[in-house]
Amino acid sequence: MEFGIIPPVRTGATADPDWMTSFARHVEANAFESLVLVEHAVVISDYTSTYPYASSGKMPLPDDCRIPDPLDLMAFLAAVTDRITLATGVLVVPNHQAVVLAKRIATVDVLAKGRVRMCLGVGWMDEELLATGADPRTRGRRTDETIEAMRVLWADSGPTGASYSGEFVSFEHAHSFPKPPRPGGVPLHIGGHSEAAARRAGRLGDGFQPLGLSPEDLALRIAQMREAAGAAGRDPDAIEVSVSGYLPTTTEEEVAVAEAAGIHRMLLSTSMSQDLGSLADEVSEFAERFKLTPAG
Repeated sequence: MEFGIIPPVRTGATADPDWMTSFARHVEANAFESLVLVEHAVVISDYTSTYPYASSGKMPLPDDCRIPDPLDLMAFLAAVTDRITLATGVLVVPNHQAVVLAKRIATVDVLAKGRVRMCLGVGWMDEELLATGADPRTRGRRTDETIEAMRVLWADSGPTGASYSGEFVSFEHAHSFPKPPRPGGVPLHIGGHSEAAARRAGRLGDGFQPLGLSPEDLALRIAQMREAAGAAGRDPDAIEVSVSGYLPTTTEEEVAVAEAAGIHRMLLSTSMSQDLGSLADEVSEFAERFKLTPAG
């Protein structure tokens, strides 16, 4: 079992360079596998879309929360850390043009020496998608094409370049450099709670991140992911699964149950304190309790 940490986004601390430098270095020193960053290009204050992870239908972040762009924040953190994986959870794909997104992700991965993992989602706030120029009705198809097109651009396409023809993304003889340093490109995980997300992970993902589900719904979504992978001729066992946890309260029993269910990674939210000392203590206490040790 690997453990990642989601910093306390709600406090706005992720936009504080000194705070994030200290926090990221402490998380890395305590042998956590990844630091997970979120995205909202904009928050529309009077949104009517339903946030799917709270009974109120409203997300817990204030409208004026300071949420830095996750790729730019990754590039910053790559310069102040050495080993920890820098991940998203999630990046809203329809917010982005596929070719530009492929270049940005590859660039950060190169600068981070192959430490980037992307968890991609279709987004839930229709008003945000509309503000970025995307049609919420086509978010799923657009996300599928973006994943396919990015992988085409990252692959070695030789002197003739890469070509892709889709409904939303098309190019011929395109050369996009630098390439991600890992042969398979940047790992692309799929985030979401729906059957569509599970099947997208099976067809196209290197991983599946179904956060906020009951044990019964989680088992169903994993089964749907595995079924879709098999139908696409892919190995379901090669698709990593990440689930959520809470840093201060996650128990050894919960981790054991997750491991027995074949879960690869637990992504832990911190308490909402902006006090770096108290959060550092949370991180250290968890690392000691679960005997996390730095690689090498």
